[in-house]
Amino acid sequence: MKDKASEWVSVSDLMAGVMAVVMLMLVVSVLQNKAAEAASQVQRQLQESARNQDLRDLLADMQRDLLHSGESRLLDIDVQGRRLVLPDDAFARGSACITPATRNLLGRLALRVAEFMRTHPQAQLLVEGHTDSLPVTRPVTDLNRYCTVYDDNYTLSAARAREARKLLIQALDAGQALRVVVAGYGDSRPRPGLAPQDALNRRVEIQLQAAPTSTGL
Repeated sequence: MKDKASEWVSVSDLMAGVMAVVMLMLVVSVLQNKAAEAASQVQRQLQESARNQDLRDLLADMQRDLLHSGESRLLDIDVQGRRLVLPDDAFARGSACITPATRNLLGRLALRVAEFMRTHPQAQLLVEGHTDSLPVTRPVTDLNRYCTVYDDNYTLSAARAREARKLLIQALDAGQALRVVVAGYGDSRPRPGLAPQDALNRRVEIQLQAAPTSTGL
């Protein structure tokens, strides 16, 4: 009986050793997975930082070119905010038709935007139209004259964004053009610090993203 007890003790010690090895392997595996995840996250952050820097460099170059050519009044460039802003006078009054000077400017910038879209396959452009809160007093139905028909601010803001998009996608292929998205917000998003009825709220913002946001669009 004493020999049997010794055998069971040996087996018990062996099982305990095996369990200890298994637990150690599990701990090592967990630590390795966490280290891999941390390294992957750091790599993603570095890539995102590089993409955003490329975008800021592009916008800074555009801004310098506008100042040099004397066209900065046609388009405001917010380098840190990564957006281009077309003011109200980029369009004919009460219209979605873009003025000839602005059309020419956007046509040139579209080439540089296209190059950025090609070298950054996840890049997106969000073209967003905005108006002030003054209501439309009468429906506009002359498509040829106004480049759209509308009876409220939302429709007009979307039409202006659509016309800007047409110019921006000229140098893109069909797949790349799908990454240029239009939205019309009417008077629902006035500029910070401005009263809703302020005419400075009439604008089209072109938001550039080096990669999709977490919410997606």
